[in-house]
Parts: sequence; C-alpha cells; structure tokens
Amino acid sequence: MRIGMLRAFLAGLMVVAVSAAGGEGAEPEAAKSGGDAKSDRELALQGEYSGELKMDDRSGKVGVQVIALGEGKFHAVGTVGGLPGDGWDGGEKREADGDLQGDEVRFEAGDSTAIVKDGVITVTDAAGGKLGELKKVERKSETLGAKPPAGGVVLFDGTNADAFPGAKVSEDKSGTDKLLIPAATSKQKFQGCTLHVEFRTPFEPKARGQGRGNSGVYLQGRYEVQVLDSFGLEGKDNECGGIYSVSAPRVNMCYPPLAWQTYDIDYTPAEFAEGKKVKNARMTVRHNGVVVQENVEIPRATTAAPVGEGEAPGPLYLQDHGNAVRYRNIWLVEKK
Repeated sequence: MRIGMLRAFLAGLMVVAVSAAGGEGAEPEAAKSGGDAKSDRELALQGEYSGELKMDDRSGKVGVQVIALGEGKFHAVGTVGGLPGDGWDGGEKREADGDLQGDEVRFEAGDSTAIVKDGVITVTDAAGGKLGELKKVERKSETLGAKPPAGGVVLFDGTNADAFPGAKVSEDKSGTDKLLIPAATSKQKFQGCTLHVEFRTPFEPKARGQGRGNSGVYLQGRYEVQVLDSFGLEGKDNECGGIYSVSAPRVNMCYPPLAWQTYDIDYTPAEFAEGKKVKNARMTVRHNGVVVQENVEIPRATTAAPVGEGEAPGPLYLQDHGNAVRYRNIWLVEKK
C-alpha cells in the first residue's frame, strides 16, 4: 500500500462502533471497571494493534492505539510505519473518536472499512476484498524483571517496604503479588546512580489529564520523571517519560493502563562548590527500553519536589497523586 494512501486511510479514520477485543486479563483490584459489562468490554478493547495493509500490490505497516474514555467512548490514534518505538516514522498522528455500539468496532475511511473483533482489526475495500489485518499486541519492556547486578541496592522486591519507612504494600487476590503503594520515600539517600523501577498505571477511563494514573519518580527527591496514564497522548513534559516542567520525551512510549512498564534512569547529580551550584543535574531516561531523554540538563528542582536543590545526598521519592499507581522491582547502583 502506498504510504500516501496509508496516510489518507488514517486521516479519514472514523470509529462508528466498538466490540470487545481479546487479550490477557488484569488484576481485578487494579481495573476499577466497576464490574459492569460495558466497563469490562472497554477494558478489553483498549490497547495496541499493529499490522500491514495491502493496496496496489504493495504494503505498509500501520499501528493503532485504542484508548478507553469511559461511558462507551473511545479515542483512536493511528501511526504510519508502526507503533511508537516500533516503526512509527515520526509523522503526523491521525486521530478519531468513537462510541461503543453493540459488539463490533467499525472504522470507515473513503472506500475502506476496518472492523475490530476478537483482537483483530480487519481492513477491506469497497468490494469486500481483504486489504490486511492489524492484530492486537501486548508489548513488554526489554528490561521488565531485570535483576540488580552485584553491588546493587535493592529498595523493593515485594518482600517488605522496610526501605521506605511508613509505606504500604498491597497484594493481589492470590496474595502473591506484593506491590508498593506511593507515597514512599527511601530511608537511604544517594548521589549519582542508575535506577531501575517498574510501575503500573490503573484503568481509570473516565479520568482525564493529570487525574489519570498520576505519580512520579523523584531522583534525590528533587527531579521528577513523571508517571501518568498518557497512553496515546502527545507526549509532553508533564506526561509519562517527561522530566516534569523541563523536558518532553522524544517519543511517547507509554503502554496501556494495567501494563507493567519500566524506567531505567542514569542520573548525575548537580555539582556544588563553596555552597554554589556550578553544574546542573543530568539524566538519561529509558522508558520501556527506549531512550526518551538523553543526557538532559535539569536547571532546577522540578515542581512539587519535596527536597530542594543542594549538594547533600537525597532519597528516592515516589509521589502519591491520589491514583492507584503501583510499583515493584526497584533497585539502583550507586555511582562511585
């Protein structure tokens, strides 16, 4: 399919109905779906789809992200070349809104129709000829479950929250998956480090903006890498992967809510001489294995930082913003 025609298809994308798609289940206590059939279908529908469309004896890869907005409302974001971080060419995203109607999702654009059912988007031409399929995918970060190297400092491995005094630990219904609940401030304080942290945003389809799966990872309690359910959004400095109020991510690598995600952060603290700052802090952030911030200079403590700038070591702080964000597998390696 010619790239121009792919762009035209996505540009004209119109969602007219939605049906439940396949996919793995999620921890019931995290879903917040309310248990009604419509919310359960919304939870199943959200997600990422990828595949190739054929036309004029050629083909091109397309990615589509489907975002649940509650009350049967959905938003779709299409990208030519594949999903963000997996082939997207960086061109303009094509977006559309839709409603839950019956048991089917129908996308119509010009002479093409796309129907979502059982985890597959099937695209046909005006005569009913099949142009291709986009299958639902559940991506996993290449660093998910990473183990600390020798000499690493384990802050949370699900055993207990002793490294975060006063913090609480939740369990799933099986009692085996113990997760850290923010707010949490580490007892130990650090200077430069490389940090690994895994997090999960909740399914809160009716929430919007900063009220949707909001938390934050603060290095030394001073500099925040934002945590947010910004799946399918533009990718701003106050969204997932952003250094809050300082730097937007290169690409929005946020996975759908309830998917486990990773931050791997290389952090260099600010330098001081005679009580005055002479070098700003810097950090490189890999979100789900993809570099979204590279050696970015941070000129000040970010918004709502509990610790002001200074030369003393500082804690790891995980922010509570009133949303059911959860953390696991947190460790770091101190720089010498």
